[in-house]
Amino acid sequence: MTISAKVQTCIERSSWIRKMFEEGARLSRIHGAENVFDFTIGNPSVEPPKAFHKEMLELANTPLPGMHRYMNNAGYEETRAAVAEVLSDKSPQPVEGRHVIMTCGAGGALNVVLKTILNPGEEVIILTPYFVEYKFYIDNHGGVAREVWTDRETFQLDIPAIEAAIGEKTRAIIVNNPNNPTGVIYPKESLEALGQMLARKEQELGRTLYVISDEPYARIAYDGQEVPGIFGCIKNSVIVTSHSKDLALPGERIGYLAANPQMEDVALFMEGAVFCNRVLGFVNAPALAQRLVTRLQRESVDIDEYRQKRDLLYDNLTAMGFEMVKPGGAFYLFPKSPLADDIEFVTLAQKHNILLVPGSGFGAPGYFRIAYCIDASIIERSLPAWEKLAKDAGL
Repeated sequence: MTISAKVQTCIERSSWIRKMFEEGARLSRIHGAENVFDFTIGNPSVEPPKAFHKEMLELANTPLPGMHRYMNNAGYEETRAAVAEVLSDKSPQPVEGRHVIMTCGAGGALNVVLKTILNPGEEVIILTPYFVEYKFYIDNHGGVAREVWTDRETFQLDIPAIEAAIGEKTRAIIVNNPNNPTGVIYPKESLEALGQMLARKEQELGRTLYVISDEPYARIAYDGQEVPGIFGCIKNSVIVTSHSKDLALPGERIGYLAANPQMEDVALFMEGAVFCNRVLGFVNAPALAQRLVTRLQRESVDIDEYRQKRDLLYDNLTAMGFEMVKPGGAFYLFPKSPLADDIEFVTLAQKHNILLVPGSGFGAPGYFRIAYCIDASIIERSLPAWEKLAKDAGL
C-alpha cells in the first residue's frame, strides 16, 4: 500500500460527497449537465458583492509597496482591527485586533484552535448531525471526537445530553451556528444555558472547557432571525469562520479565529494560536485576500436570494410529503429519508438524476442533505423529478 492505512480508512469514511460528485459527472455525460440536479456541495453559485470587485480593481490598479510580502503570522493589523470592530457589535466587552488571527478559511482556523488547546487523548464533543470534517480535524491533533445528538425533532441543543458526555478528558465542544447540515440556528437562550452548564462543570472538574463556535454561515439567516454573539453567552469561547459563504469566496481560503476577550489566559491562548498558525504550515492567511476583505466586514451576498431558494424547495418538497425542519439559516435542508435506509434513498434519487448526500455522512442515518446554493433555474427544473422520486419512495 502506498498510503497509510489510517488515511485509507479516512478516505473511505469521508467519501460520500466525493462519490456523489463522481456520479454527477457520469450522469452529466449520459443525460447532459442541464438534466442533472446536483444538490451535493455547499459551493455558492452567487457572485461576490460589487464592493469586492471594487476593492480588487483598486488593489490591481494602485498596488501597495510590499503588499505580497510576509506579515505578522496573525495577519495585517488593519485587517484584524476591522474584524474586531464588527465582532464588538455582539460582544459585551470590546474585541481588539490582538484577539483576532487571520487564517486560511474556517478549516484552517479550526485546526489552529485544536492544535493550540488539545493534549493527546483529550475529547472534543461534536453535535450530531455534524460537519463531516470535524472528526478528521480533531484526529489531526491527537484528540478524540465524542458525538452527542441534538434534539432529534428540532435539532436544537440537548443540554442534558451534552452535560452527560462531559468527563475528565473533555477539552472542548464544537458548535456550528447556523448548522451544516440542518440549517438550524441555536438561539441566545440555548447558548446561555450551555454557558451556565459549562461554567458549573469547569468548577467541578477544575479545568477550562472551550466552546469553538464555527460560524461561516452566521450572516445567512432568515425570517428576522439573528445568530447570537457567542462571546456574550460563553466565557471561554472562540469563533472560527470564513468569508466563503457570506462573501461567496470559498476558493480564496480567507477566514479568521477570534478569542473572547473575557477568556481565561486569553493572551497565552493567542500566543499559542499564532505559533500554531505558523507551524501547521499556513504561516499566514493569503496577503491579497486579507487586503480585499479588510473593508468588506459589513458586506455580504444577497441573503434574500438564498431565502427564496429555501422557500421554493421547502414549500414544494413538504407539499410532496417530505418531512423536515425549516432551516433558519445557512443553505441546506435536512429532510427525513422516506426509506429507512438513507443510502438506498439517495441511490433511488440518482435514477431521477437528483444527487443528494445521505445523512449517514453527517453521523445521522435516516436523513439526507440538500444544498440549495445553486441556480434557482436548476431547482425549478428539478421539481418534476422530485415529484417522481416522492412517488417512487412511497410518499
